Amino acid sequence: MSIPQSAGGPIESRDSLVAYLASGSKPKSDWRIGTEHEKFIYGLKTMKPVPYAGEGGIRALLEGMRRFGWEPVMEGDSIIGLTQNGASISLEPGGQFELSGAPLMSVHETCSEVNTHQEQVRQVAAEIGVGVIGLGYAPSWGLDEVPMMPKGRYNIMRRYMPKVGGYGLEMMFRTCTVQVNLDFSSEADMVKKFRASLAWQPVATALFANSPFREGRPNGFLSYRSHVWTDVDNARAGMLPWVFEDGMGFERYVDYALSVPMYFVYRDGQYIDVAGKCFRDFLDGNIPELKGVVPTMADWADHLTTIFPEVRMKKFLEMRGADAGSWRRICGLPALWVGLLYDDQALDEAWEVVKDWTDEERQQMRDSVPRLGFKTPFRTTNVGALAKTMLDISQRGLRRRASEDSIGSTEEGFLNPLRELVDRGYTRSEELLAKYRNEWKGDLTPLFKEYNFL
Repeated sequence: MSIPQSAGGPIESRDSLVAYLASGSKPKSDWRIGTEHEKFIYGLKTMKPVPYAGEGGIRALLEGMRRFGWEPVMEGDSIIGLTQNGASISLEPGGQFELSGAPLMSVHETCSEVNTHQEQVRQVAAEIGVGVIGLGYAPSWGLDEVPMMPKGRYNIMRRYMPKVGGYGLEMMFRTCTVQVNLDFSSEADMVKKFRASLAWQPVATALFANSPFREGRPNGFLSYRSHVWTDVDNARAGMLPWVFEDGMGFERYVDYALSVPMYFVYRDGQYIDVAGKCFRDFLDGNIPELKGVVPTMADWADHLTTIFPEVRMKKFLEMRGADAGSWRRICGLPALWVGLLYDDQALDEAWEVVKDWTDEERQQMRDSVPRLGFKTPFRTTNVGALAKTMLDISQRGLRRRASEDSIGSTEEGFLNPLRELVDRGYTRSEELLAKYRNEWKGDLTPLFKEYNFL
């Protein structure tokens, strides 16, 4: 989750909130790609999550990364993140380690950034005795084994989450994701991309399904992380059917966000707990805990980071449907969505496929994919066939982009790990489940050895 935002002074009116989102519009030549990925850190000897403090803890990992030029982000006496050249490293509540990449021109550049990050983490992790694994859900440890990171916002969320959903703490402490942030040129372009990406999001969830275990055994799902999000806090999550209604635009999203319950307001290095109060009441001066506190654009930017639909808007669009995964598949996510959304013809093709899907059909697919993956039925076909269509459209879009690296390779190659899944007909989760039942004989210990990133 994000570090505190810096977005400007007092909010003048609702129109300024709309203008904030609209200011993300930029010409196609200025579109960028921002890739974010989380991973679990665990002790090599214990195969358990590591604490914040201590020689083999999260703080030691953050401190060790500073040798590569990363600057610390502090909360009180605790280092809670790092920044460098438009990128940041932050901590999820249970110590999940997240790289939020810089906005870059091509998938080649964002993948190079991912690989540089891997090498830096590898060096420090080897010194302090920790491993790194990419899964959508913690495979074997209980909630009581996961430490909480020293970030004030997480204390507030930990108290509030059980009041509004059954899986809030599961999400906070035991899930990991990979997502990509993409630009739009105008309000109309934003709406078309928002609608297309929302409709296709469950298909991406199937392509990246990678969370079949919970507390050492199969959990009955292929993407348990995605299932968790069905009951975290439905006031701030979900498929947003109103995005497909007439009148969708920046104003409609602002009205939605104004009604989403807040968690906190950040002032003078402290988090003020206002969980459950909506931002509209903050603007109107109707929150007793915030008497005399003037709402700022930084508060608005912070609030937008606490909204969790399948596609989220800030000054760009975030694709949020994927489980974290193996290192070679991380770059597949930005490639998939860049090919689909950054080429006009591909976007038209993608929208043509989904434009007549109903709210009920989209929701049914989203509800079924976490358990059934590619086998999820849809009309006369299934999600596996839709995944092939999605990849084909994306590949053509990437080909037309014709972005080449130094040796003349295009971005299409980053789709190969996803194409392998579709061609073989089963997800990464099903691959892991087969190993669990056969080769590993019901023991997840080999998972940490075979799938350690480092």
